[in-house]
Amino acid sequence: MESPGLANSLRLRHVARPRTRDEGWGIGDFFMTTFEAGEFDIAVIGAGHAGIEAALASARLGMKTICFTINLDAVGNMPCNPNIGGTGKGHLVVELDALGGEMPRCADKACIQFRMLNRGKGPAVHSNRAQADRSEYQKLMKHTLELQENLTLRQAEIVDIGIDNGAVSYVLTQTGAIFRAKAIIVCTGTYLGGKTIVGESIQDGGPDGMFAATKLGDRLGDLGFSMMRFKTGTPARVNARDIDYSKMTIQPGDEPPPPFSFETTEAPENKIVCWLTYTNEDTHNIIRENLHRSPMYAGVIDGVGARYCPSFEDKVVRFADKDRHQIFVEPMGLDTEEIYLQGFSSSMPEDVQIKMIRSVPGLEKAQIMRPAYAIEYDCINPLELKPTLETKKIIGLYGAGQFCGTSGYEEAAVQGYVAGVNAVLKLKGEDPLIIRRSDGYIGTLIDDLVTKGTNEPYRMMTSRTEYRLLHRQDNADIRLAHLGHRAGLVSDERYQRILEKYKLANQEIDRLEKTYLPPSEKLNELLQAHDMPEVKSGVSLAALLRRPKFTYKEIAQLDKDAPNLPDIVREQAEISIKYEGYIKRQKRQMEELNRMEEHLIPENIDYNALQGLRIEARQKLSEIRPRSLGQATRISGVSPADAAALMIYLKR
Repeated sequence: MESPGLANSLRLRHVARPRTRDEGWGIGDFFMTTFEAGEFDIAVIGAGHAGIEAALASARLGMKTICFTINLDAVGNMPCNPNIGGTGKGHLVVELDALGGEMPRCADKACIQFRMLNRGKGPAVHSNRAQADRSEYQKLMKHTLELQENLTLRQAEIVDIGIDNGAVSYVLTQTGAIFRAKAIIVCTGTYLGGKTIVGESIQDGGPDGMFAATKLGDRLGDLGFSMMRFKTGTPARVNARDIDYSKMTIQPGDEPPPPFSFETTEAPENKIVCWLTYTNEDTHNIIRENLHRSPMYAGVIDGVGARYCPSFEDKVVRFADKDRHQIFVEPMGLDTEEIYLQGFSSSMPEDVQIKMIRSVPGLEKAQIMRPAYAIEYDCINPLELKPTLETKKIIGLYGAGQFCGTSGYEEAAVQGYVAGVNAVLKLKGEDPLIIRRSDGYIGTLIDDLVTKGTNEPYRMMTSRTEYRLLHRQDNADIRLAHLGHRAGLVSDERYQRILEKYKLANQEIDRLEKTYLPPSEKLNELLQAHDMPEVKSGVSLAALLRRPKFTYKEIAQLDKDAPNLPDIVREQAEISIKYEGYIKRQKRQMEELNRMEEHLIPENIDYNALQGLRIEARQKLSEIRPRSLGQATRISGVSPADAAALMIYLKR
């Protein structure tokens, strides 16, 4: 498509007059008067959680950046549950903090209840989760964008992406404004071809009654991208004044509240409590009696939903043996009476939703403020992306967030960061930022997407990574800060503080290994109190700390010469000592993986000409075009024999 000039009349494809919902947007002659509105280095389409991180990373690295949103009131919106983190997702947020991202800092300011999940298990799966004040989070994020140097925030719908010689050249708004750009990052969330569904009521639209981005989706399909149709949903919101909390179980936050950011110096504050109630057989019977009216089971919904976050009607059908399901009753903020019913996602007709909700203890008189809805949207097949999140078909076109097939604010934010940084590095002619599986959850997320693809909205969980004990929240800074520092988003001062922290931790580990205690009555009494055998010879403080029931608290009673160290330093020392054997084993496995990742594959390799590859392997390798031998071995359809043949070729 040719680039238009100043005040030109541009003939657009897929931007014809609107027809009926079923017909979609037609292809025909349609002329729009266009005008040159400005030149930028990077244009970001969307200002949700992916777009925010992409735009901030780009602008903070010195690029002239413009970020578009269909509605300025939707910047940083949380259309589903207003919370940050959760199992696996909390790891993503803390890793983003280590890289210099914005979400964790904003969450620490705007969240109103903090909890550390999985405390009863080992540190590998400890995951921070915080309930946010939705409007406060949006306000803080929008203001951050508005104040950011090199960044322009613009309300506009993007209807076209211009391509010149296989590379991006501009974006076009609905009103005819042309903004030139050298790189474009698509962060459209659930707006791309969005369709909201409440029973028999079906409307084109995005979350919270916003417009859908229909024309851009058509344009991307016209550019030859393989598009998929996914679905997500959200529960109803009810008014707090009508809830009987006496029939529910209180869910307080943790004390002290655990922050997301390593840089948060003042502890966050728990300002609200949440509540827990349960559905019952009456609730489930209401679903069963109305399944014929469910869009999911009537064939109205075409999109594929997230398996790990099903609608409530799907829960009732899939888990028919369960007589109840949890419903978490969570405030939407400090200055609103809106209550979010987590676990009650649905696309049932509104009259059925009312019956469902009022069958639950404590919600008998509940009044719906916003009905639950399902939303279908278009996204790209992530196999079309490189590990940098640049598309393989078009130079300078990147994707992030739900556009890439994921679900969740946290998954979106980390992808936005990676796409934004890589767009900048490419324009500067520098090496890309590749976060590997061995680096953490972000690397696992991106590698899963671009190597394996996904047939449902991808959600991060702790089980996705092979190296959970190495990829903990508490050590995210030492794992990833060097990458953020190299990119330019982690300051020299902060990086030095991180190095000093781990220097102190290593010194403490060495001290604990070398400090021995002789047998004593006090020591043996302490051991007996924890149901452990007495010692008859000297024992090191580290050996005591390795015992399952021993912590720094017990050690302190015996350690007269203990230095005055910050709690975070002691935490690192304790975890390193307690899990030393497991950590060493995972490090050996990780080193083997990294050796495979270092075998880079030429981009122009002709897999069809390689001897020893099976036909399926040739097809899959040609389609995905892995960056390294390690990535190639993780492609479905590439056998160990295929990998061996590829390795022989690379050695030659």
